[in-house]
Amino acid sequence: MLKKLMLVVAALVATMNFAFAQVDVNKADAAALDSVNGIGPAKSKAILEERKKGEFKDWNDFQQRVKGVGEKNALKLSAAGLVVNGKGKDGAAVAAGTPAKPKAAAK
Repeated sequence: MLKKLMLVVAALVATMNFAFAQVDVNKADAAALDSVNGIGPAKSKAILEERKKGEFKDWNDFQQRVKGVGEKNALKLSAAGLVVNGKGKDGAAVAAGTPAKPKAAAK
């Protein structure tokens, strides 16, 4: 019984780490891009096609070159774990696994 419980806990931890992994748009393959919530096969194909022309410099470059990725969508993708050159989009919700800023104490 204890072994089964430990196995379940280990599987849960492994799944959580996979789900919170960041995916760099300049390094990821189609499968990794597809794993980001909000990116499907068509969008990952568009990203890879644009990346053939050169790496994305920053989020603005990414948004200009990939059709259908506007400000709102970029914020959602960043919150889901997509990064450009290791950086999330400014203003995006805190991605899972990233420590949040502490809240001010209530008076």
